[in-house]
Amino acid sequence: MASDAGLAAALRRLASTPHLLVAVDFDGTLAPLVERAEDARALPASAQALRALAGLPGTTTALISGRALDSLRAVADPPARTMLIGSHGAETWTGPDRAPLTLTTGQEELLARAVGVVERTVAAHEGTRIEFKPAGVVLHTRTAADDVAAAAVTAARTELQRLGDLSITDGKRVLEIAVVKADKGQGLALLREATGATGVLFAGDDVTDEDAHRTLGPADVGIRIGPGETAAPFTVATPEDFADVLQALVDLREAGARG
Repeated sequence: MASDAGLAAALRRLASTPHLLVAVDFDGTLAPLVERAEDARALPASAQALRALAGLPGTTTALISGRALDSLRAVADPPARTMLIGSHGAETWTGPDRAPLTLTTGQEELLARAVGVVERTVAAHEGTRIEFKPAGVVLHTRTAADDVAAAAVTAARTELQRLGDLSITDGKRVLEIAVVKADKGQGLALLREATGATGVLFAGDDVTDEDAHRTLGPADVGIRIGPGETAAPFTVATPEDFADVLQALVDLREAGARG
């Protein structure tokens, strides 16, 4: 585990909470970042630790991702009981009886116009890609040259801002556009309420994860993966380091259950 003594102490406290919610981002947290989103996979150590946590009493696991739920399921292969928040909070799965996301006619029309903007942007900027979501569309620039990526984002933003009531968010070499206003903080709040969690571990690597970090309280633990300004009290350098953190939490939680 990371050598931060403060983090180790915080994990020990969290491990004794009556109902633990472990809610984590996927890309850049459980899985290293890759050029093609469909190629991402969780590190084996992280996947194993998440499965172990999901099987412990009084413990709920969840993934909170910018990915659409179908994409998240495909790459993460989460444990069956793991709850899912997709599209930065616009899509939720807390059980089989959860109603799917539906858009109004106005939202569908706005989304179609936003998709048109991104399609035109991708056609004009080599190396950029489009991703479709139920409530949004994403401009990916990770495989484009830096100057092309910057130009693509500027062009898309300029045109999108003329369309009206869109949520537009910058991430790591992505521009996220949505017609449903939601964020990971709202998603984490929903999970906390649904599970009755008395303590939460949340971890993420991107600016969109900060909405969730800002909702955490004194009984919770927030971890930023990698560099960048953060509201999280703790930081680890890489997804590999975070795998060690998850395994430490498994060990602590199992020891408490045996005791």
